[in-house]
Amino acid sequence: MNYTKSELMVVAAARELENDDSVLVGIGKPNLACNVAKRTHAPDLQMVYESGTIGSNPSSPPLSIGDPVLASGAVSIEPMRNNFNYQLQAGRLDVGFLGGAQIDKNGNINSTVIGDYDDPDVRLPGSGGACEIACHVGRTLMITPHSARRFPEEVDFITSPGYVDGREGRKELGLSGGPEAVITDLAVCRFDERGEMYVAALHPNATREEVRAETGWEIEFADDLETTPEPKEEELRLIREDLDPDEMYTDQAE
Repeated sequence: MNYTKSELMVVAAARELENDDSVLVGIGKPNLACNVAKRTHAPDLQMVYESGTIGSNPSSPPLSIGDPVLASGAVSIEPMRNNFNYQLQAGRLDVGFLGGAQIDKNGNINSTVIGDYDDPDVRLPGSGGACEIACHVGRTLMITPHSARRFPEEVDFITSPGYVDGREGRKELGLSGGPEAVITDLAVCRFDERGEMYVAALHPNATREEVRAETGWEIEFADDLETTPEPKEEELRLIREDLDPDEMYTDQAE
């Protein structure tokens, strides 16, 4: 079966979602993943967007969190403030999708600066709602390309906390939940009892050597290392025909 790395990432992320989950959806691959899940194994998935839509059922990929397509068919439309106060910060959301310029071995995310904070090499957009999402959802999922630049041993700045310097570090901050999985174009990574990232599954045709070369620390591999299941025909059909026919977020010739 022919599929691209992007399509495999979307499908692998979709399979992390469970029926009855409430999920704060991001634009791009996270949106595709949520919609694949909802149209296959998780029909009761509740999709919530930062803009204030609850129970969204977008008919096409939204261009932003303010795209009107998110409002059509939504269960409710709330002010953004209400969504954060009464849904996110109240602990009513199960899953959040996040990304950033850097993700370190403890799942901390940097979307603020590269280099020194006072004199950075690159000034990034910052948190937006990412810090609140990382702090308050039950579990965090990340989708990102796998490269040493994106996966340093320690981020330059913690915008959104993962397990901080270990699981105890997160507990000391009074935070529950935490990172669940990082889906890359090479592997599915999870977090061990220390709160450190490890490789749980390699994608078909990916190797340990590739993952090591693109990770900024000596990442460990599960003793029972799995191979990521390939996308099913229906999952690919949904992506290619219904959700992303114009290849805005996936490249079918990749």
